[in-house]
Amino acid sequence: MRILIIEDESINASRLKRLLEELEPNCDILDIIDTVEGAVKWLKSNNKPDLITMDIRLADGISFSIFEEIKITSPVIFTTAYDEYAVRAFKVNSIDYLMKPIDKSELEFALQKFKSLSKSDSYSDIAGILKGFINKPSFRLRFLVNYRDGYKSVNVTDIDFIYSEFKTSNLVLKSGMVIPIPQTMEELEQELDPDIFFRANRQFFIRAESIKAIGNYFNAKLKIQLKADPEREVIISREKAPHFKQWMDR
Repeated sequence: MRILIIEDESINASRLKRLLEELEPNCDILDIIDTVEGAVKWLKSNNKPDLITMDIRLADGISFSIFEEIKITSPVIFTTAYDEYAVRAFKVNSIDYLMKPIDKSELEFALQKFKSLSKSDSYSDIAGILKGFINKPSFRLRFLVNYRDGYKSVNVTDIDFIYSEFKTSNLVLKSGMVIPIPQTMEELEQELDPDIFFRANRQFFIRAESIKAIGNYFNAKLKIQLKADPEREVIISREKAPHFKQWMDR
């Protein structure tokens, strides 16, 4: 069994590799890839693996992007730390979806499922399944927030940008109002439409409309100036910079 691991956390990748080798002593771990870009490059230049284990969130973006770049016919076992809407979708589509930390017995069950399913029947069009899934997302439309002695509904369209400070996420509205919310930035990344909100770094989600200027920064990074708060620095890493440019240029 030739297996490709796509995982950006070295500890998780090492554990997964060890478990796979324990469960399938004759398996061949072809490589461990930690980025969308690296996975696309590897899959384009190598023979297809028998099986792929794939984390949802990689160092440079969401692994769904891989399917937009290249057709994948190998069966995939998805791994993630986030139990969101994707879990149900992938289960329905007979694509295993394992929660981290990976349980050995669950991984063994997934491998047995892989062996028992006919690749031609069950996995011939994984890319098509994912495309249909991606094209029908369910993103957050509004937030119900505490307001005075009650609650206030805030439409996503009224948000200028979002930032995190002292472990609290804050909505900055186009009106200038700042509203703290209980969701973490990781939860928001699952819930917000990536066509509208770009996660610039660990502290910021920005919209194209909220940007005043884009400048080069040292070491191939980018520095974003916001219209509503020009004194606040938003730095985009060298790794994320190409994806940000692609997000803006459409």
